[in-house]
Amino acid sequence: MASTTTKAVSLVLIVVGAGLLFWGYDMSESAGAQLTEAVTGSHSDEVMMRLIGGAASLVVGLFLFFKR
Repeated sequence: MASTTTKAVSLVLIVVGAGLLFWGYDMSESAGAQLTEAVTGSHSDEVMMRLIGGAASLVVGLFLFFKR
């Protein structure tokens, strides 16, 4: 039973992580984000939080899914 629960949680983490990564990438391509990046040289905090959170969620989800 625990294995089934772990697989379900890992799939949710993978989907959420991919969604956050897509959302962060989409935000980084907006005109406001491009202007912020041109002025400051880095992405805005909102973009970075989504990219880092998405990557972390995706990695943890993949680890749990392929763990024996």
